[in-house]
Amino acid sequence: MRKYILGIFCIILSLSFFLLATSGKKTGHLKTVARVSTPIKPSYAAYVKSLYNQVHLKDSGLTYPVFEKALTGYYNLKEAGRLSEHALLSIADFDQKSTRKRLYVLDLSKMQIVLNTWVAHGQRSGEDETVTFSNQNDSYSSSIGFYVTGEEYVGAHGRSLRLDGMDAGYNDNARMRSIVIHGAPYVSQGTIEALGRLGRSQGCPAVNPKLSDQLISAMGEGSVLFINKSAEKYASRYLDEKQAALAALPALNNNTDEGQFHMD
Repeated sequence: MRKYILGIFCIILSLSFFLLATSGKKTGHLKTVARVSTPIKPSYAAYVKSLYNQVHLKDSGLTYPVFEKALTGYYNLKEAGRLSEHALLSIADFDQKSTRKRLYVLDLSKMQIVLNTWVAHGQRSGEDETVTFSNQNDSYSSSIGFYVTGEEYVGAHGRSLRLDGMDAGYNDNARMRSIVIHGAPYVSQGTIEALGRLGRSQGCPAVNPKLSDQLISAMGEGSVLFINKSAEKYASRYLDEKQAALAALPALNNNTDEGQFHMD
């Protein structure tokens, strides 16, 4: 009887080991499948590149590094509560000469270019190409960096839109200097044909008067203007890509269907 009981015990013990081993294999297999099938979002850099391509900015002459800087600032300013709900992103790319249509006004929610046209730089910033910048009053020079549009008014140049510089030491004297968006007749094809360049302002990003109303209405209060010159030494608190990536999450989630956002 003792041998019989011992035999049954050994059989039960062996069966228990078998069931545990089988259960462990199944559990491991399920975990592996779950890990492989979990989808992730592309990184912030991939999102920026995708947006750059979708809006066809390369075809219009805007380089990717300039767009990346401008977009990063846009999202950081949005996160800081500086922008309106329907803020546009405008880029004045002074890497390009004045004869090029170097002002890009972008509606990111619709992923489209609202306007691509000429924009003037300051008289003392250079001839056809910008070489000098200043934040000082009466410098008659352009100032680089991020701006947020303020209120509009009617002045010497007609309907105009005030600008507030966001970068200390680079453009934060913009309001004191009366740096605004306005129309000017020297921003035209005729001026380019006569002078070989656009006319120049006293530091304002002036545009063709036939387009100024459209531009001011589209931008409104609380939009972004980024004036770029890549060769200039420039640092901004709004160029933090990690913070921009977090601020861009809602837009990224709306534009892709691949699961959770992944940040490198």
